[in-house]
Amino acid sequence: MRYIVGVDVGGTNIVVGTVAQDGSEIVGVETVPTMADQGADAVVDRIVEAARRSMARAPGKEIAGVGIGSPGPLDTKTGVVLLTPNLGWHNMPLRDRVSEALGLPATLDNDANCAVYGEWWRGAARGADYVVGLTIGTGIGGGIVLHGDIYHGASDIAGEIGHMTIDSTGRRCNCGNYGCLEAYASGPQIAARAVEGIEAGADSTLPRYVEGHLGKVTAQLVYQAAHDGDEYALEVVRDTARLLGAGVASIINIFNPQVVVICGGVTLAGDTLFVPLRSEVKRRAFKPAVDVCRILPGELPGTAGVWGAAAVFIKRTWGRV
Repeated sequence: MRYIVGVDVGGTNIVVGTVAQDGSEIVGVETVPTMADQGADAVVDRIVEAARRSMARAPGKEIAGVGIGSPGPLDTKTGVVLLTPNLGWHNMPLRDRVSEALGLPATLDNDANCAVYGEWWRGAARGADYVVGLTIGTGIGGGIVLHGDIYHGASDIAGEIGHMTIDSTGRRCNCGNYGCLEAYASGPQIAARAVEGIEAGADSTLPRYVEGHLGKVTAQLVYQAAHDGDEYALEVVRDTARLLGAGVASIINIFNPQVVVICGGVTLAGDTLFVPLRSEVKRRAFKPAVDVCRILPGELPGTAGVWGAAAVFIKRTWGRV
C-alpha cells in the first residue's frame, strides 16, 4: 500500500498527516503553528520538519509523494502561490520548495478545495456528485466538487466563496474589497463583532472568559458562551448564521448542489448555528434547490485538508481517488 503525505497550510496552523492511498487510514498527524510573520522560508521549514516527523511515525510504509493545500489564489500547474492575503506571500513556488526539500514529487491546490475534497472523499459529502463546501477559520474559503473532480474555473480561482460580496459598503476585507462574507463570518471577524458590541455596551459574560482582556476573545469562546446561555453571544452566533445563510442561499441557487458542507471551527457552534442557518437558506433560496440539498457540518475536523491534499495527489498521479 502506498501512502501520501498530506499538508494543510492554514493562516494559524499547519497540519500534516500520512494517508493511505485507499483512504483506509491516516497516521502521524502533526500540528505546528504557521507563524507567517516570520516569513515564507520559515514556514517552508516548518512544513518540511512536520512532514518528516509524520513520515517517521509511519515506518515501513512506501511514501509516494506529497499533496499540499495552501491559501490562494494559486497556479496548480506551476505549483506557485500567487497571493495569500492572510500569509503575505506573492509568487511563492511552494510545491517545488517542499518537493525538493523532501525529495518527493508534490502537488499543490487551494487549501479550501482540499478540505472540501477531503469531505467528499472520506467525510460528510461521501457519495454526492454535486458538492459545494465552505471552510471557516482564519479566513473563509470554498471548494466545488463535481462528479469527483475539483472545479477550478478558467484560472484556478473558482470557489473563493469567502470573497462573495454581501454588503457593497460593508466591512473592509483583507483582500482589499468591502463587504466580503469573510469580513463578517470568519473566526477572527466573529470575535471582532462580538467585542465591538461589548465595547458599545452590550451586556455579556464573555469578558469573564478572558479575565477582561477582550483581545483574547475568539470565535470558539463566543460559541462556548452561547452554549452556556449568554444571550449576547447567542445573538452574535444567530447573526453569523444569517450572514452565512445569505451566502449559502446564493450558492444553492447558482450550483444546485446535493450537499453544502461547512468545515472548520465554526462547526463547534452546533445547532445554535446550523438551525438558524438552514432556516435562513430556506427563506432565501429556491425551494426545488433547497429540497435536494443537505447543509452539513464537516466530519473531519482538523484533518479534512490533509485528507483532501493527499486525494489531490492521488487523483493527479494515478487518475482516480
